[in-house]
Amino acid sequence: MAEYPNTFDLVIASVQETQYDGPVLAATLPGSEGEMTIMPHHEAFVTTLKPGTITVRIMGGETRTFSIENGVLECSNNRVVVLL
Repeated sequence: MAEYPNTFDLVIASVQETQYDGPVLAATLPGSEGEMTIMPHHEAFVTTLKPGTITVRIMGGETRTFSIENGVLECSNNRVVVLL
């Protein structure tokens, strides 16, 4: 569970490696139906991702980006898992 009330846990992983695993303020992803931004306590859902960039806002104002070719996203219980 996320350590801070205004964050959620995010995991971005493939079979080869985990690219990110930790709390975030928000994540913007290239959904198959268009770009989406996930915030803490988002409604549960599952969707596919298309090629593009994941932008993650971390506490302290830091932003990190991850280029992806495709993937699947699951959002539930204030946790988001992206499988690439």
